[in-house]
Amino acid sequence: MNKTYRVSLGVQEAANVIDSAVVGGSFTGECLDRYEIAAPSGTCVVLVFEKYYGRVGNRLTLTVVIDNFGDATRIHCVSGGGGQSVLFKFDWGASGSFSAVVERALAPYLV
Repeated sequence: MNKTYRVSLGVQEAANVIDSAVVGGSFTGECLDRYEIAAPSGTCVVLVFEKYYGRVGNRLTLTVVIDNFGDATRIHCVSGGGGQSVLFKFDWGASGSFSAVVERALAPYLV
């Protein structure tokens, strides 16, 4: 599942809000990597999270890309990895639940 949002926060503030929501609100959530790129036209931060979901018996990943290259801070997130077999990617809605954490955390700042 993937979604894109625009928020009234700066890049670093948005990254901190998302990190707190994913890691701070979960026993199994962790930030695997945080990568930052500074350019003359703005900043980009890539966050990669992992969290265990019991309903699929698997760890899912959530990748979040935050940039301010346009008129507002843009956030794109995609989650995956919850499929239980080689042939089927069905994850009982776990990837949607994982990416919804970002949407709930950013709700007060959406533009």
